[in-house]
Amino acid sequence: MLLNRLISASGTSGKENEVRSIIFSEMKKYVTNVKEDKFGNLIAHRKGKGPTVLLMAHMDEIGLMVQSISEKGYIHCSEIGRIEPLSLIGTRVGIQTKMGRIHGVITLKDISNNYDPGEVPEIEDLIVDTGLTEKAIKQKGVDIGSYINIQKTVGFLGSKKFVCGKALDDRIGCYILIELAKKLKRTRTDADVYFVFSVQEEVGLYGAKTSIYNIKPEWAIAVDVSGTNDFTEEPTRSLGKGPTITVKDAAMLTNPCIDAWLKELAKKHKIPYQLDVSDEGTTDALSISLAQGGIPTTVVGVAVRNLHTPIGIAHMDDIQNTIKLLYLLLKDPPRVCIV
Repeated sequence: MLLNRLISASGTSGKENEVRSIIFSEMKKYVTNVKEDKFGNLIAHRKGKGPTVLLMAHMDEIGLMVQSISEKGYIHCSEIGRIEPLSLIGTRVGIQTKMGRIHGVITLKDISNNYDPGEVPEIEDLIVDTGLTEKAIKQKGVDIGSYINIQKTVGFLGSKKFVCGKALDDRIGCYILIELAKKLKRTRTDADVYFVFSVQEEVGLYGAKTSIYNIKPEWAIAVDVSGTNDFTEEPTRSLGKGPTITVKDAAMLTNPCIDAWLKELAKKHKIPYQLDVSDEGTTDALSISLAQGGIPTTVVGVAVRNLHTPIGIAHMDDIQNTIKLLYLLLKDPPRVCIV
């Protein structure tokens, strides 16, 4: 299963090559051309005579990097992207070197010594225990700056509607774009579509900034995920309730014209959807919207529980409905978007 392969692949920000390779091999089947730019973004173009549209999903995931190694062999970490330290305790990790992969477990010194840690840990409190001394670790090729990859297997919960795994943010978006390209390949449409798979979103939306210099879209959509709040008394983002359409996040207001198109299509075709107004986080849409004098942009995505932890949970119906909604929009894409 393609989604399984994407989620399982390692792709911490700045080291997305494994994910990029999978996406490249898939996308070349469905588009006119695919290329990797100098920054590492993957840009796939489906040529058409209609309006030029940009769809973007980011390949990278949150992770860790070796910050220091103690004499006893404890590895201290620096986070890559925002990650919840408490959720990392007990997580199995792998450190890839030229000599192979070294496995370790994230823990705390107190937990390692069978003490009660007492307080909620910060990132600097975490250690990676490989069972090796500092000398042995370095002999195997690990050094300051080595990437520490989270190793969690993908799978399903009590129902196969509920998928779980690492890096749902944003391998779900990557999967959606690939499936869209596949569907458009079989469809007669004039849509001129750029599918961009960006790098380093989690550390600063950098791939989005560099990838669109040579693309001049009339409008754009970032395909990403949203955190759920379905265990609150008045939930607005729940699993299985349809794609999320972002109206506002912590850094931007999305384009109301594109949002209106999406809502109208969803209602017409009886696709459930959820409106997302949040005071936290932002996406590649921010960088896109500020490029080239301003590009009308919104965010469409899938609600995910346990966001920015080693294992998230999403609903397959939400993924399929997002593909359906975006396909309907691209099948006959509007040309003008006026706020």
